[in-house]
Amino acid sequence: VPQKPKRSTLNQLTRTLLRKYDCGVRPVHNWTSSITVYIDLILQSVLDVDGKTQSITASIWYRQFQIWRDEFLVWDPEDFDGITELSLSSDAIWVPDIIVTEVEEGKSPPIPYVYVNSSGCVKNYRPIQAVLACSLEMYAFPFDKQNCSLTFRSWLHSKEIDLALWRSAEAIANDKREFMNDGEWELLSIPSQYWQIRQDDADYAQIQFNLLIRRRPLLYVVGLLIPSIFLMSVDIVSFYLPLNSGTRIAFKISILLGYTVFRVNLTDELPSSAVRTPLIGVFFVVCMAMLMLSLIKSILVVKLLHHSEKELESSMEEDLLSLNDIPDPPSGLERLLQELVSLRIAFSQDDSDASAQAEWLSLCLRLDRVLFHLYMLVLAVYAATLLLLWARWSFT
Repeated sequence: VPQKPKRSTLNQLTRTLLRKYDCGVRPVHNWTSSITVYIDLILQSVLDVDGKTQSITASIWYRQFQIWRDEFLVWDPEDFDGITELSLSSDAIWVPDIIVTEVEEGKSPPIPYVYVNSSGCVKNYRPIQAVLACSLEMYAFPFDKQNCSLTFRSWLHSKEIDLALWRSAEAIANDKREFMNDGEWELLSIPSQYWQIRQDDADYAQIQFNLLIRRRPLLYVVGLLIPSIFLMSVDIVSFYLPLNSGTRIAFKISILLGYTVFRVNLTDELPSSAVRTPLIGVFFVVCMAMLMLSLIKSILVVKLLHHSEKELESSMEEDLLSLNDIPDPPSGLERLLQELVSLRIAFSQDDSDASAQAEWLSLCLRLDRVLFHLYMLVLAVYAATLLLLWARWSFT
């Protein structure tokens, strides 16, 4: 009769630990004592920042250490061939209900095992790709910095579960070893704090981690900010064209078309936020408003000059027709003299119109100068603001 294979020491240890274990009961001798859950956090990467939905998608290595003393999960390594640690099914033992309150959606690969050592320390490692609800501040784009929090707490247990940091707060805050630092976002720090919140007449322990990240602006400065300054500079050059020339109208319409195309092409690159418009969006609106005002002024000037020329031509035609209505036309020389006299009278009658036209042109010229100085002021303020934001970003 063939002998049954002898069970391995690891198999015997697992059966011994789980023989009388009840995963639905909190594993403590004294039911009034609490279990301390030690939490550690490592940020691996920032995958996406969505200003419209106010959320951040991040890849997190979340380590959860549950430590308690349990007679069913404590053994003497000498009795089991020196085994000091083994893996057990997470469904076979009690696991605390620790959640992250800011997570809207989380994706985690299935990890069905936890590590248990001979002293009863249970280690649960969980990598998570989480979508975090976060209040984003996009006004300083692309020199923006974001502060998003992850708050860990028990969903049901109050005094039964306490929380603590596995490493020191300084070590967690300055740990950037696993962070992918080649992307758009740079990790500044991960400060943490512990406190207890009062809810339903019970105190719940919670630990909050703040993810402090900032955007690298070089790509947006080269592809977005500098071209916008060039476009506005070309608009300023248009003020050197003659005020009463139709060329200025065609030139400004071309610039307006350039503004529109430039804004449409960069719609996907600019963050969309329903709370505050990015500074560069405000800049485009102001520039287009001044461009429209300057274009309307140029159209009115050309219309005024065209209207005066039409009135002069009509008055000359009326004078010539009135000479043709004379019953006894004089000789050719006298008729020519009368026509010259009538034209002189017509020009003298239009002197008042010419003076009014000159006054309107002078007013439009002053308005043109005001717009020119306003353009220069907006460009200077915008450039100074960008330099200030860059300096603040560099020294943070």
